[in-house]
Formats: sequence, structure tokens, C-alpha cells
Amino acid sequence: MRNPARTTVWSRRLALGAILSLLSAAVIGIGPAYAATPFDTLLGAWSGSGQIRYEDQASESIRCSAYYSGGGTKLRLAIRCKSTSTEIEIRGVLSQQGSRVTGTWEERTFNASGEASGSISASRINLSISGGGFSGSMAVSYGGARQTVTISTQGIKMRSVHITLGKS
Repeated sequence: MRNPARTTVWSRRLALGAILSLLSAAVIGIGPAYAATPFDTLLGAWSGSGQIRYEDQASESIRCSAYYSGGGTKLRLAIRCKSTSTEIEIRGVLSQQGSRVTGTWEERTFNASGEASGSISASRINLSISGGGFSGSMAVSYGGARQTVTISTQGIKMRSVHITLGKS
């Protein structure tokens, strides 16, 4: 005949063991996994420096901060840079579908906005940007806690921006 007290203790130990196993699996990443997307790699605050070049070939050093939010297949970006004579404010909303990216892009100081489209991989986003009398490209290369942003434009006073950012 079974001892009810012993059976209850044994059942509690099994239940506790199962709960601890599930918690351990969650902590070390075993079990139901969340597949990180390339956008997820960029999420958060970044800061760094670089160069801006104008249509007259003059260039200046800039200090920048960037913030990316969203995640998964959506990314909102805000990049702000300052030099001694100007400020740049770039904003965008991007959507990913497979290796394709589409969305909107704007630079507020030089009053440029338009549509963005391009490609994405595990370590790079390449965009073509056009609208309102200007065109350009934006490339974001990233890995670990570093990223490089390169923007080239035609049709506005700003010709290019090149910045290197680190995770803040």
C-alpha cells in the first residue's frame, strides 16, 4: 500500500524539478526561441562622430547620436548630428520583408524627404532614397557594438555624411 505523505512529497519534488528545468532553459536560451532579426541588432541608443560634406566640397566634423526602436520587421530610426555650423536630423520608418526593405526617410534641416527601398542582410542595410527633387543612398553596416552610416545625396546642399557609432 502506498504512503500518501510520501507520494505527495514525491509529486511536489517532480513539479518543482519541472519548473526549475523550464526556468533554466529560458535563462540559457533553450526552449522556445525568439529569432532575432537584423533590425533587432540595431535597437537602442548609439553615439559617435564623423564628417559631413557639402555641395561646395567643404566638410566639417560632426558628433552624432542615433536611436533605433521597433524590432522584428519594423524599424524606426532617428539620427541627429551637430557640427559647428549645422545640425542634421534624419528620421525614417522601415519595414522588412525577407531581404527587401521599404519605408520613408527624411532629413529635416535640408528639407528632404522621400521613399526608401533596398536590401538587408545580417550585417548591412542598403537603401536608395528619392523624392521631392533629391535622390541618394544610405548604407548602414553593423556588427557587435559598432555601426557605420554612410549617406550620399544629390539635389540638396548636403552631399554626404559618414559616421561611426558605438552602442551607448
